[in-house]
Amino acid sequence: MYYRKGTFADCEQVFHLICEMEKKELAYDRFVEIFHKQLLRDRYYCLVCVMEEKVIGILNLRFEEQLHHSATIAEIMEFSVLPNYRKQGIGKEMFVKACELAKEFGCIQIEVACNQLRTDTHRFYIREGMHNFHFKFSKSLIGNNTSENVIGK
Repeated sequence: MYYRKGTFADCEQVFHLICEMEKKELAYDRFVEIFHKQLLRDRYYCLVCVMEEKVIGILNLRFEEQLHHSATIAEIMEFSVLPNYRKQGIGKEMFVKACELAKEFGCIQIEVACNQLRTDTHRFYIREGMHNFHFKFSKSLIGNNTSENVIGK
């Protein structure tokens, strides 16, 4: 098992990990377009965990200068480990590596937004020393702006 920066060749495996995380099938063509754009930009870093040439984990980071911090912040955009490989320390190692990458990029903080329904994930982040200091609000700009919170919808 090893960790490395994601590449174009990882796209399909990363797609399946993200779909598994979201519990729904995303639009593959649009996913490919976004993934490729992100790989070409310095402000994104896609960390993958590989075992026997299979991507079993992905942690996608975005580095952003924020006015209200007057500094650069790292944000975990997506983070998923295949179900059969969870609870083996892989997520912890990926998180540690993400923090190291963020420091190397000059970030003063790492953040993540996580759905309220992902209580196991909340416990993971708390164990890793993160604090829940913020609320995140969202509003759909397409279709029905329902207040129902359902993973996979």
